[in-house]
Amino acid sequence: MAAKPHARLPPAYDSLRVGIALFDVADGTVESANDRLESLVGYSTAELRGLSVGRYTANTYRFSESEFAERLREAAAGGSPEFTWRIKRRDGELVWVRVSLSPWSGDRGPEGDADRRTDGDGERGTGTRRVLAEVRDISEHYAASRREALFWRVLRHNLRNEANKIIGYTGEILRATDDDGVREAAADAREAAVGLGGVATSVKEIQQAVCRSEPPRSHRRAAAAARDVVAALEPSYPDAEFVVEERRPMWIHVDAAFDHALRHAVENAVRHADEPDPTVEVTVRPSPNTGRVEIRVVDANPHIPEAEVDALDAFGEVTNTRHGTGVGLFVMKWCIESLGGELEFERRDPRGNVVRLYLPARERPAPSA
Repeated sequence: MAAKPHARLPPAYDSLRVGIALFDVADGTVESANDRLESLVGYSTAELRGLSVGRYTANTYRFSESEFAERLREAAAGGSPEFTWRIKRRDGELVWVRVSLSPWSGDRGPEGDADRRTDGDGERGTGTRRVLAEVRDISEHYAASRREALFWRVLRHNLRNEANKIIGYTGEILRATDDDGVREAAADAREAAVGLGGVATSVKEIQQAVCRSEPPRSHRRAAAAARDVVAALEPSYPDAEFVVEERRPMWIHVDAAFDHALRHAVENAVRHADEPDPTVEVTVRPSPNTGRVEIRVVDANPHIPEAEVDALDAFGEVTNTRHGTGVGLFVMKWCIESLGGELEFERRDPRGNVVRLYLPARERPAPSA
C-alpha cells in the first residue's frame, strides 16, 4: 500500500522562533513541523506523524485529545481558536505552551501548492483539510503569572486580616477607657485600619485590571453604563446629589474594570467633600480633540494634591498618600488603561476637581430585527 502523502511547510519556516505544525484535521496528526516545534516537543517530524496528540500531552493536564480535535475542526471551518496546552516532551519534561490555530492557506490557494508537496512515494495529496498551529513556549511567563497570583492573594489576605485585628483591638480600647487622649488615639487607629481594609479591596480591583485574562466585555451605551455605576452608589450616600448627563449617545466596551474606575472617581468625589450635601456631576460626551468617549466627573471639593496625581506616572519611590485617594487613583488609572483608555485630572478654580476618563468609541449596535 502506498504511504500517505504529506504536505510540507516551506523551508523558510525553520528560521522562525515560534513552533509551527501542520495538522491533518481528519486524524489529528502532524504532517509537517519546523525546527522550533521539533525542539519544543523533542520529536522529529517523521516521529510526530505516527503519534496521537495524547502521546505528547501531559498526563495530568485536563486538556484531552478529543478537545484538541474539536479545536482543529473549528479552525478548519474558518475559526482562529487559541488555548493553553501542557505538552510532555520526549524526555518527560512538561512545558506550558500557547497554541494559535488557523486554516492552512495551502488548502485554499488557487495553485494548491501545499497539497502537491509530497514525501514518501511522491504521490500528490488528496486535498485533506489542514490546520496551521503556532506554538509558543510560555513556561516562564506561566510560572511568573502563578507566582504573581499567589502574591496578590497573600497580600489581600494579610491586609484584610491585620486590619480586622486592629479594628478589634481598638474597639476593646474604646470600651475600656474613659481617657479622652487614649480614646482619640484609638479612634484614629481604628479609622486607619478601616482604610487598610479598603486597600485590600482596591488591591483586588487592581489585580483584575492588570492581570486580566480575556474576560468577557459587553458593548454598552456609555451613559447607561455610567448610570448603573452611579445608581449602585446612591443608597450608600443618601445626602449626595448625583447628576448624569449625556451630551451625545456613544458606545463603549466595558467589564468590571470600568465599574471599578468610575465608582472610585464618583465615590472619591462624595467622600472627600467638605459640605454635608455634595453634588457630583457625571457627563458623557465625545472628546473635542480625539472623538473618544469622555466621561467627566466634576466635584466642588478641595483639590487633589498634585503629589498624588504625579505619583501615578512616577517610577521612583512611592510616598505615603495624604489625600486618602492614593490607592483609588491607581485603581482608576490601571482599570481604565486595561480598557484601552486613559485618565486625566484637572483642578477647577478656586476649588473643585475634574476627573476625565477617556475610552475608545465603539460602533453603534445595529438595530435588532
